[in-house]
Amino acid sequence: MSKKKNKEAQQAQAEQEVNPVEDLQKQVEQLQAQVEELNDKNLRMMAEFDNYRRRTNKEKLDLMDTAGERIFKDMLPLVDDLERAMEAVNKTTEVEALKAGVDLIYSKFLSFLENNKVSVIETADADFNTDLHEAITTFAAGEDKKGKVIDCTQKGYKLGEKVIRYAKVVVGE
Repeated sequence: MSKKKNKEAQQAQAEQEVNPVEDLQKQVEQLQAQVEELNDKNLRMMAEFDNYRRRTNKEKLDLMDTAGERIFKDMLPLVDDLERAMEAVNKTTEVEALKAGVDLIYSKFLSFLENNKVSVIETADADFNTDLHEAITTFAAGEDKKGKVIDCTQKGYKLGEKVIRYAKVVVGE
């Protein structure tokens, strides 16, 4: 009987040794399945993000291509007025009428700029400011004009609060 018990004990021990190996193999298979699943999710997420990035970049490019459309469309009546003025220059000898027409076009253009939030940078008696002005030269002036704008050679413009062209000025020293 002891041989029989011994044999049974050996079989039980062998089964226990096999079971941990089988358990480990099952765990490895489960972990491999999880890794594959996570890799698949990761690849899908990366693909979705790449598609999103491409789509938003395309939308940005489309927006940039058509962003100026409204402004140019609003400019077309000004071009029409300038063309009529150029025709009138060739046909008429009345200088005052031409001057009035050009003044009208100029005021229309200024209102167009104002409607599009473009404003002139003021330079008359202004303190020199490197955020708004570009000094092209300095000029000896009295103490009251030191560090002030004496003359403006080219107007500067802002779009909202952003400077789109600095005013070129002569500064007193």
